[in-house]
Amino acid sequence: MNKIELRKIYLQKRKSITTKEKLIGDDLMLLQFQQLNFSNIQFVLSYWPLNSTNEPNTHLFTGYLKHLYPNINIAYPVTNTNNHTMQAILTHEHTTFVANQWGIYEPTDGYLLPPDQIDLIFVPLIIFDILGYRVGYGKGFYDKFLTKCHKNVVTIGFSYFEPITKISDTQSFDVPLNYCITPQNRYEF
Repeated sequence: MNKIELRKIYLQKRKSITTKEKLIGDDLMLLQFQQLNFSNIQFVLSYWPLNSTNEPNTHLFTGYLKHLYPNINIAYPVTNTNNHTMQAILTHEHTTFVANQWGIYEPTDGYLLPPDQIDLIFVPLIIFDILGYRVGYGKGFYDKFLTKCHKNVVTIGFSYFEPITKISDTQSFDVPLNYCITPQNRYEF
């Protein structure tokens, strides 16, 4: 299936997950996430999960990293809808977040973090395949941003669903993930 078909099917599936199923899935993904080694990570780009589409709770993963490595730096994306680009903004415990036009919370202030300094990126997705390619929301923000990062940046996606066999319309500009975590498994690509 192509990205448009997969996006429609899996967004609907994800929206139908109950609150209890979501909490259990998030906790199980956190357990999978804790099996990875992050001792050399200094800069992380996360994202604020969209409640309207039932995204996995990335706050659990950043909270775990902050607890384990108190000096780790967490950034969040700020998007430019005119040219479909984004920037990483470093945050701190007093950072104010405001919802953008899609309801995604973005920091209102902070320091710009150059893409080549980021060590770990949480990449939003709807579904992924066994090669590490993902179906996102279709605007290309992350694929463009990832091309500016250093070649050793670690990318992780989180999904309540196991991978499909193949996304039929991946393109040369699509950037595969390094890892994807589901409640039951941890995939490395």
